[in-house]
Parts: sequence; C-alpha cells; structure tokens
Amino acid sequence: MDIQPVLQQIPAAGAEALEAIRIQYLGQNGTLTAQMKELGKLDAETRKARGAELNVLKTELAAAISTRKEQLETEALNAKLANEAIDVTLPADPTYGGRIHPITAAMEDIAAALRSLGFTHAYGPEVETDDYNFTKLNLPEHHPARQDQDTFYLNPFNDEGSRYLLRTQTSNVQVRTLEGVKPPFRVMGIGRVYRRDYDLTHTPQFHQVEGMMVDSGTTFAHMRGVLSEFLRLYFGKPLKTRMRPHYFPFTEPSAEMDVECHMCRGAGCRVCKQTGWLEVLGCGMVHRNVLAVGGLDVSEVQGFAFGAGVERLAMLKYGISDLRLFYESHSAFLRQFGKPPVSAA
Repeated sequence: MDIQPVLQQIPAAGAEALEAIRIQYLGQNGTLTAQMKELGKLDAETRKARGAELNVLKTELAAAISTRKEQLETEALNAKLANEAIDVTLPADPTYGGRIHPITAAMEDIAAALRSLGFTHAYGPEVETDDYNFTKLNLPEHHPARQDQDTFYLNPFNDEGSRYLLRTQTSNVQVRTLEGVKPPFRVMGIGRVYRRDYDLTHTPQFHQVEGMMVDSGTTFAHMRGVLSEFLRLYFGKPLKTRMRPHYFPFTEPSAEMDVECHMCRGAGCRVCKQTGWLEVLGCGMVHRNVLAVGGLDVSEVQGFAFGAGVERLAMLKYGISDLRLFYESHSAFLRQFGKPPVSAA
C-alpha cells in the first residue's frame, strides 16, 4: 500500500481534512485497520512480513497526523493571542485600599483629643435599665424621653422592677462611674445609643461621646476651657465658640455650645439657618441629685459633664449634610473620608 500521496497532503491539510484522513486510514473502519484485521487469514511467514509493513505505514501516518495537528493548534493559539493581546501601556483600572469608616475615624479622633486632656475611657451597657438611663440622671417620670415613641423598651424587668431598654444616651456611663469611682476623675464614654427617629439628621442607632470631670473646686469656667480646647484638637484649628443657656435634667446650670458655621464663616447661610452658628454639644455642671447617686456632697466636690453626637461632629468636620450617607455603604462616598488602616500607611 502506497501512502506517500497521503503523507504529501497532510502538511497542507486543515483541521477538518486532517480528521477525515485519520478516520479514512486509522479509524475503526479505516483502510489500514481493515488490512490489519485480515492478517489472520495469511500464513505465518506472509503474516509476519505484511504485519511489519502495515505497522510502519501506520506509525508514519499517525506521526504525520500528530505533527500537523500540533501545528494547527499552535497556529490557532497564536491567532487567539494576537486578537486578545493586552496593551500593558494602557492605564490600569483604579484600585482602592481599605479605609477606616469615617464614624470610626471620628471616634478615634475624639478619644485622642480627650485623652490629651486627661480623660480616660469608661464603659456602660447598651442594654440598660430605665433606672440608670433616666431615674438616676434626674429625669422625672413624665419626661417625654421616657415615652414609648422615643425609646426602644424591652419586655423583661429586673429584680428591682426597673424596665430594660436600649440606652438612649451614653450618660449611663456617668452614673456607673459615680457609683464605682471616687473623685477626682475625668472619664469619657463613647458608644452606640438608640432612639426612635429617622430623618436627614437622625437615625435609630447612632453614636455619642460623653465626658465628665469631678473634682473639688471645679467651675463652669473650667468646663468652657476644656471644651474649647477639645474642639480645637478635634477639628485641628482654633474655632469661635459660644455658649447658650439650656436645660438638661442632669446638669444645672446647663448650656449648649455652638461653633461658628464652617460654611459661611458666621455670615449666615442655609446650613446654619442664617444664625452663623452650629450647635455642637450640650454641657453643664453635674446636678446635685446626680452627684448624690455616688454619695457625693456638692459642698465638697463639683463636676461638669458634656455630651455630643459622634455623627454630628463627623458631619461638621467633613461638611456632610445627610447623616444617612454614613450608613448606606456607598464606597464612592466612604472612601472620601476617614483614614487608611495603620497597616496600610
């Protein structure tokens, strides 16, 4: 059998023609396969010679087909790479490293500013009793904050008959500190609080910072000095501030502290409602009834306390008008603020 004409066709054969040649000669019903099946009908000497001849033909043909198949596969791969080539000189897609959430960053900055003023961390539970959240803070039974539409109450009562709730303020830290720590002390409490509210400037769960200083001879002037320095450290620049008389059940006298509007520099705008000022925190001298919770006598020690919303401070620092943006998790918004983790610096 002469396969030279076939071998000459193979180098120019395409994939389909190559497969057709393989089937025609080497397939289950191919020419060479059929001839090899006939070997059993021949005598021993003829069978041996014919078998050797057919094996040589089969080997040559299989090798030629395999070589051409590899060539075709290489050509196809090269064509694909040429069509799908990547231009490494093109600008890469932007990648963004992880960043600390702006609220977390604000809490870290607040804590750092207060630590530099001698305040240490104090803690209180988020699931609290109305005794620690309201009563011991001098809030009367009829106070609106104690109503169901403002507070998340839980069903169980404790052994003293006080109702459990999700704390509405970090001021419970004040009470627990007064009960467990002897003056003088400066403490801060930073954590989550909960209220039934949701709009541009309120969410059901948010964060507060609470601070309290108790010592002999503490005055309102001390409070103003500490708070002015705290705001300067937090915002990183001197600020114009003012205090306005206010009412809080747990402090007397009480005040609200404002800072000059960062948008209009005191000229008056929509953000500050044309006043030129933005409310930043509430404060006052600790009420004698609250000091009495810790067995303290107002004639011996005095103290001041203050509290502010962390989100409020972050909004003022970053110039954000909608509180809900902090919690909607849009990466394009969040990566504008905060700071990278320490490990990525």
